[in-house]
Amino acid sequence: MEYLLGIDLGTSGTKTVLFDISGQPLASKTVEYPLYQPENGWAEQDPLDWWNATVEGIKAVLAKSGADASLIKGIGISGQMHGLVLLDKGGNLLRRSIIWCDQRTGQECQEITNKVGAERLIEITANPALTGFTASKIMWVKNHEPEIYEKTAHILLPKDYVRYMLTGEFATEVSDASGMQLLDVPARKWSDEVLTKLDIDKSLLAKVYESPEVTGQVSAKAAELTGLKAGTPVAGGAGDNAAAAVGTGTVEDGRAFTTLGTSGVVFAHTSKVSIDPAGRVHTFCCAVPGEWHVMGVTQAAGLSLKWFRDNFCNEEILTSRGMNKDPYYLMDAQAERIPIGCERLLYLPYLMGERTPHLDPDCRGVFFGLSALHTKQHLLRAVMEGVTYSQRDSLEVLRGMGITIEEMYACGGGGSSPLWRQMLSDVFNCPVKTVTSKEGPALGVAILAGVAAGIYKSVGQACRDIIKTNPAQNPVEANTREYEKFYQVYKSLYPALKENFAMLSSL
Repeated sequence: MEYLLGIDLGTSGTKTVLFDISGQPLASKTVEYPLYQPENGWAEQDPLDWWNATVEGIKAVLAKSGADASLIKGIGISGQMHGLVLLDKGGNLLRRSIIWCDQRTGQECQEITNKVGAERLIEITANPALTGFTASKIMWVKNHEPEIYEKTAHILLPKDYVRYMLTGEFATEVSDASGMQLLDVPARKWSDEVLTKLDIDKSLLAKVYESPEVTGQVSAKAAELTGLKAGTPVAGGAGDNAAAAVGTGTVEDGRAFTTLGTSGVVFAHTSKVSIDPAGRVHTFCCAVPGEWHVMGVTQAAGLSLKWFRDNFCNEEILTSRGMNKDPYYLMDAQAERIPIGCERLLYLPYLMGERTPHLDPDCRGVFFGLSALHTKQHLLRAVMEGVTYSQRDSLEVLRGMGITIEEMYACGGGGSSPLWRQMLSDVFNCPVKTVTSKEGPALGVAILAGVAAGIYKSVGQACRDIIKTNPAQNPVEANTREYEKFYQVYKSLYPALKENFAMLSSL
């Protein structure tokens, strides 16, 4: 039997999955690690935690499956996007990674806009300057930690650091590189114009590949650490959402998915470059060579629910252990008892600022309409509904760009909740499907590895052969009407509070 290995480097942990070539998972291991927040709005992780989690995961799936490592034909890596990894000439880490949800770089975004020009920046990189993107993090290190920047010889993204540790190669691929704000997204190559205007040496950046290309082979050192066979090919892989697109079959026009992970994403495939001039959504190269995707992002989707769980649901956590259930299963049951609208309580999910559609690093989370009748269960459901409304904001922008969405899929941890999927269906007023595989990005990059290894002819053909779907959850007309009333109130809150968020941030 031949195998493919998918590694999904997330924010809360790295998941490693071994698949057979029909896409069936044979063994899986997730290893968690911490998030550091040294100041309000900052977010960092230690890249060595990612690598150690990868090594532990690979060893675990090989042991669980009993698979012969020499029969692994390819490895794909998916990763959280935008994180900044800085290495010196010896390949040693210079600091912890500033990751995607960090919001410290507001001034640097203004600097980038001034140097490149607002319209020109969107024309080249398909996005305005954003605090979450890598370019502003590079500029922040240049401005605030010049002694570290002087030592920098290599700039990598999170998954590409793991690639380097596996192969010794400095490489990236177009989908993840699109989120650095240094790539010419229509041309699918580094932008000399942007790099020159920002005074970033192109030699610091990795070579850019298409996602299903071979970028290197497992080194003897990595083989010794992991149990893999030296020489095993490692594919380009993809950023987390581009990988999830492959893992759900969202690789053709008309298909879209909503991810409810730490962040929330509404993602649509497009065979043509489609850029929002206002920069409210992101246009990136996708994992299908020569094609693109458009996505809106909520910074704190599943993160909002995790925050609520960790701070207010200790009873549910303890009870779930005794029942051998996930705490979110019990939380769903409690939220389901509360009516739509939570008896006039709304939640704005801006715990880490927001991207789509507001592009505001200063906004913060809000419970609006809180009264003495509200209970913990009301707040719980309000969090779920608020995140769903934020996804609707993204969907409305895509629809306004003329992007046709005929099929919507749900994925990520929140996508496994029947209650949350029904909320999506009702609020979006469209059917929502899931795929039978639960592996999402890990399966997506395993498919890319299979294309790189010559097992599959193309990404599209592999998806058509491998990806299977479950029956759709359809919108309930009465629910859709009720949610619409509260969504209209939700939409009005950010404009009313925008100046207050800025005032609070300045204190």
